[in-house]
Amino acid sequence: MPPLSTTPVYFGNFLVTSQVFHRTAHSFALVNIKPLLPGHVLVSPLRAARRLCDLDQAEVTDLFLTVQQVGKMIERVYGASSLNIAIQDGPAAGQSVPHLHAHIIPRQSADLDAQGGSDAIYGMLEGEDGDVGRHLWESSRKRPKFPAVDDSARKPRTEPAMAEEAQRLAQEMTRQHL
Repeated sequence: MPPLSTTPVYFGNFLVTSQVFHRTAHSFALVNIKPLLPGHVLVSPLRAARRLCDLDQAEVTDLFLTVQQVGKMIERVYGASSLNIAIQDGPAAGQSVPHLHAHIIPRQSADLDAQGGSDAIYGMLEGEDGDVGRHLWESSRKRPKFPAVDDSARKPRTEPAMAEEAQRLAQEMTRQHL
């Protein structure tokens, strides 16, 4: 299937057009190369702003309305009862791609009990598992500006697998009552 957009979409320096499943005037939503839990997606401004404070009012409004709309769809499609919505706003906060993005992670009761409870998601986001930049770099085989860390337990998803999920979620967005 062709990507949702024929206009190239970049997440930092990474071309992610085939991973995009929803686009608005100022934002886009994309599937995650290494989701922490099934349905973990990202929402980002189209403009490669590094920090939330770099967005203008229209971009902030659009970003958060898009997070809300995508969150509703993800919760419905993945049968979640709750969501984690997180922004790591700058490198010291754990941001690994210098392009602002919100994580939307569908949650269910007791889904992380084996990892220590529901708050384990925060460690996952800040640890190796949540290093989106490194995972994108590994998949594109470009050298990062930060040290690589072994993450052999979780493999990056293939481009066709992410494109298929993006197509499915794009169809679900059209079913969503916005």
